[in-house]
Amino acid sequence: MNPFQRHSVTPAILLAGFLAINTTHLAAQAPAAAPTGPIPASTLTTPSTPTAVPNPAGFIQRWMVLEPIPVNGLTQNAVQAEVRKYALPEGLTVVPKNGDKTNVGGADLTWHALDTKNYNLNLFHFARSLAKPTSDVLFWVTTVVNSPVEMNNVRLAIGSNAASIWWLNGEEVIGIYGDRQTVIDDGVSKRLTLKKGENIIRAAVVNGGGATDFCARLLDADDKPVEGYTINLRK
Repeated sequence: MNPFQRHSVTPAILLAGFLAINTTHLAAQAPAAAPTGPIPASTLTTPSTPTAVPNPAGFIQRWMVLEPIPVNGLTQNAVQAEVRKYALPEGLTVVPKNGDKTNVGGADLTWHALDTKNYNLNLFHFARSLAKPTSDVLFWVTTVVNSPVEMNNVRLAIGSNAASIWWLNGEEVIGIYGDRQTVIDDGVSKRLTLKKGENIIRAAVVNGGGATDFCARLLDADDKPVEGYTINLRK
């Protein structure tokens, strides 16, 4: 008897072992499957108080956000056209309640009251938490600033990813366009007047692809954050 016969390995066995090892290795190296369904928004919460105040740097952290609307284009002409096409039927000065529905483009979309933990509101997290699209979409957002007195020479300073158009009390006051990152005070309005009482800020934020968010604050005549006002989400 060949002394080595019991230890010999046939080519078929070698091949089977090789395939088993490599299959296990490839399985270990394969990327995890992309998650499906809603993913909780760690930066966003539902408001738990009737009113809020801006954070120490002046950023507004309480907003009403409408579920995303499919659109396409980030140039000024494209964004302006999409905003006109998907205008809110109730207009720019009506503040919805949490859970209200608005029909835009033939779809019934829901408004969500949100507080953000950060200076900016992460629309990517918002849409993903509802299993909604995050790319090639338009988000309508609104909030109400309650001023104890009339304030002159106030400017609305904003940033967004990507394009956005902003209104104060129904008047368009600023717009920024193109595929851009959110930068604090990327766009600043002309000098405005806050009325005593309620002032409605409305914006349309349009995203092309990837992350999307926005930030906004009010600056005084010396470019310091405005203080002394409160924020709520309906009249």
